[in-house]
Amino acid sequence: MEKHTLAKNRLGICSWSLGDDLQRVKKTLIENDLKCIHLNYAYAAQYRDMLKRLGVKASAMMLSFPQEDYSSLESIRKTGGIMPTEHWANNQLLAQKAIEITAEWNVPYLSMHAGFIDTTDTQAFELFTSRILCIANMAAEKGILLLLETGQETAEELKECLKLLEHPSIGVNFDPANMLLYGKDDPINAIEILAPWIYHIHIKDAIKSPNNNEWGTEVAWGDGQVDSAAFINTLDKIQYTGYLTIERESGDKRELDISKAVKSLAL
Repeated sequence: MEKHTLAKNRLGICSWSLGDDLQRVKKTLIENDLKCIHLNYAYAAQYRDMLKRLGVKASAMMLSFPQEDYSSLESIRKTGGIMPTEHWANNQLLAQKAIEITAEWNVPYLSMHAGFIDTTDTQAFELFTSRILCIANMAAEKGILLLLETGQETAEELKECLKLLEHPSIGVNFDPANMLLYGKDDPINAIEILAPWIYHIHIKDAIKSPNNNEWGTEVAWGDGQVDSAAFINTLDKIQYTGYLTIERESGDKRELDISKAVKSLAL
């Protein structure tokens, strides 16, 4: 059997894939013998006892913002992440709370969609970087690494931003499907571009939209345009040894899709 730098005990699920339904999540973890979970920080208190009993570790916490509207690419561009100024004060408070809970749990990473990075608009980019640095500095005080999730820009654009920020408490949560859903990049090539910053990974698949102004389609792992074998081989190539959490945000057979992903990865 082929040896990988990846390990089964670092394979898990994203809690929100199952609506943060404690019983559905518990059943899925047990049935698939999974030992880690990417946990929505807002539900952390509800999960604590169950995860302890199962011996399941939170690989990372996740922060999302209440104003975000994912109904279209245009709407999420306007409402996503930290950029809407009318929500910045509240989002700062949410970020601080999420950081505190992440630290309380002794979890090293907090992930978030920061919003679209536009390096061509100097004013917007300066605003974006100042707010990211604000949150990253709060995270650094608690020993937490803030992970920016991929997808809303190309890998090269994100790399440029990360190099300019040059902050020791900022990394990447790599989601290959998002590269396709947003129509931004080839996910396999993106891994190598972003390799120095990748600390956590989502297992998610998608089909790119033929129209650049419309969402692509999320599908079960193995049914889309993310080449699973090339994906795993590239992670081996960059010697990634971190967590892989299965994310399934659409479809009416999510438990089955998660089990299919676990079996197909065969770690």
